[in-house]
Amino acid sequence: MRERSWVPDGPLDVGLALAPHKRGGGDPAWRQTPDGAIWRTCRTPGGIATLRVSVAGGQVRGQAWGPGAEWMLDGLPALLGADDDVSGFEARHEILREAVRRHAGLRIGRTGRVMEALVPAVLEQKVVGQEAWRAWRWLLGRYGESAPGPAPEGMRVAPEPSVWREIPAWHWHRSGAETVRAKTIATAAWHAAKLEAAATSEELDRLLRALPGIGVWTSAEVRQRVFGDPDAISVGDFHLAKIVGYALTGEKTDDPGMLRLLEPYLGHRHRAGLFITLTGRRPPARGPRMAARDYRSF
Repeated sequence: MRERSWVPDGPLDVGLALAPHKRGGGDPAWRQTPDGAIWRTCRTPGGIATLRVSVAGGQVRGQAWGPGAEWMLDGLPALLGADDDVSGFEARHEILREAVRRHAGLRIGRTGRVMEALVPAVLEQKVVGQEAWRAWRWLLGRYGESAPGPAPEGMRVAPEPSVWREIPAWHWHRSGAETVRAKTIATAAWHAAKLEAAATSEELDRLLRALPGIGVWTSAEVRQRVFGDPDAISVGDFHLAKIVGYALTGEKTDDPGMLRLLEPYLGHRHRAGLFITLTGRRPPARGPRMAARDYRSF
């Protein structure tokens, strides 16, 4: 085991910083234990690792196990938003000002790992979260590795790119992911080395969107996590534009309308969207929620 302590230079909500990396309830790569600690697994350049993050007396304590432990601890401050530059961000709507006051510890962290963000993002394309998260759990249970160290029972590390490329069609089917998403993940896995080597969010955006099956929404979801890009707003999200429109104007809007509303936050549109979602304001439901499909029965 390796350890590291770190004192952030301002307010920090560790739960909010790490929440974007959780893929639904029961995510095998993310867990919060009753003591409040958050556990996370990762396939680092140095090998697999498990990270445990806890907070006491304003000090963040990181503990890590596995061949990639040192890499994980080196990147702990960045993961928790130490590099998050909030300069230029000004809450111009009262609802955002209130959200900023209530959630002053919000920081956008960066993982530096593309495939661990890309695979679940592709699984989440155009489906309800429960459907995507079910597939993620199944695939990690079947093809992932056991988390090193004293991780909570059932935690897994996502497989390496060569494994994603070789998953047979019938196992994608058993996971609940249909052919289009399976092919997108397999194709991206062939280009994993180039994707992981991207030096900037802009370069990664270009590389991702050159691949079949990856568009603006998936690229934004990945870059938010890999580079902590504060402007990578998820255009094309099923809910986000409606939420932003309702929170800022009292009426739902579409993607072009959302972009117009968030124009004053250019450079920080993802950050503004995060604060808006934290307000909890949602347009009233007009019908039953979309049910999760189950391709396994097809």
